[in-house]
Order: sequence, then structure tokens, then C-alpha cells
Amino acid sequence: MPKPLDPATKKQLAARVNYYRDMGIYDFYRRPVDGESAAAIEAVETDSEPPQSPLPVIQDKPAALRTIREDIGDCTRCRLHQGRKNIVFGVGSVNADLMFVGEGPGADEDEQGEPFVGRAGQLLNNMISAMGLRREDVYIANVVKCRPPGNRTPEKDECDTCSPFLMRQIAVIRPKVIVALGAVAAKNLLAMNDSMANLRGRWYDFRGAKLAVTYHPAYLLRDPRQKKETWKDLQMVMKYLGLKAPAKEPQE
Repeated sequence: MPKPLDPATKKQLAARVNYYRDMGIYDFYRRPVDGESAAAIEAVETDSEPPQSPLPVIQDKPAALRTIREDIGDCTRCRLHQGRKNIVFGVGSVNADLMFVGEGPGADEDEQGEPFVGRAGQLLNNMISAMGLRREDVYIANVVKCRPPGNRTPEKDECDTCSPFLMRQIAVIRPKVIVALGAVAAKNLLAMNDSMANLRGRWYDFRGAKLAVTYHPAYLLRDPRQKKETWKDLQMVMKYLGLKAPAKEPQE
């Protein structure tokens, strides 16, 4: 009869299983082990220190993202599918160190099937450029992948239905930093119900990445006074990633 695992090893194994579940892998199979492997397992079970093995790195990220998109399919899991034109999956570099997560698609995004392509998207592009990056250097996604009617705030059950796909995207991209754009993204990612004033200006540990909160570009279009505060948030991200803002060209 096998010896029971110690609590630390159980915790590590649970973390690995949860990782695979985020990737959409639910079936596990036990394979026979030879004498050498059995001895190694015995050592793990009896060692007081759990083995320090990192979670596996996904080698073919584009294929993994395609699998997630295929799993979404022509989604009818919540009411948001009614009236949509396109599912807005995500766009950007599969090897991005920086990932932006917004609330949900708007009219332009629903039309084109790509996140942040309208006025708010143009502002986000400017924010990314100010950080010394290009849009294609980062990865951009939303909490929900279908446009809420009239651009209303997505309901909790809609976010809960769609967010597992976002979690799987994050697991594939493995960004160093995630920036939650706006209260809806922040509250859903962090499972916290707090004001933007309290959520901003600090780091959160999130699935192996650092997460920061700032204002949504659509909010900045309505209240440009908050652009200065948003730049502070982005500078915090830049410092962590070792980024420098591009030098301004001299005015003639």
C-alpha cells in the first residue's frame, strides 16, 4: 500500500492539477513505472522537502490558443451570444511579457472581432507606445468575449461563464505583468469588490504574474483628467519590466 503524501507535496500536486485544468486538460492516466521510477516516487513520498519542479512551459503557444478558441466554438453558454456579430478572442504576441485585460467588446470590436479597435483602442495603443512598446508586443483580451447589449456592464454570471477561457489564455501566454483595465476587469480577476482608488497603485500576485490595476481607456475618454494617474500606474509597470519611455523628438 503506498504511503500517504505529506501536506506540502499534496499542495504542489494540487497546483499542478489546477494548472492542467486551466489548460482544459481534465483526464489523467497512470502509467506503469519501473523499479528506478518507483524508487524516485518513494523518495518523494518520504522526503520532508517537496520537490521544486516548476509548472510545465507550453512549447506551442499558438496551437494551445487555437485549442481554447475551438473550445469556445460558436458559444451560447450565456445570454451575451444573443445579437453578437463576432466572438472577440484576443490578439497580440504569444510571448508577451505584458498583458492587458479589459471588460468586454464594444461595437467596433464586435464588428471586427478584435479587442480594443475603437476610440478606446486607439487610446490604448497610445498608452502602449508611451511605454516604449508596440501593440504587437503585448497581448490584449477581455473578461467577456461577446459584446454586452448597449455596451452595458457584463453581469457576474456572464463573467463567471467566460472567465475560465481567459484564465486558460493567461496560462498559455504566461505574462510577467497583467494590467487590469477598469473596475470590472480588476474585480473579476482579483475577486475583490473595492473602489478603483483602493485597487490602484499596488501589485497583486496573480497566477505566477504580477497584476496592476488602472483606468479603462473608455473612462479616460470621458474624464481625461485621470490620464495623469493612469500614467503613474503604467510607469510602475514599466519600472518592473525594465522599460524606458521613448525619447521625445525635439519640437521645431
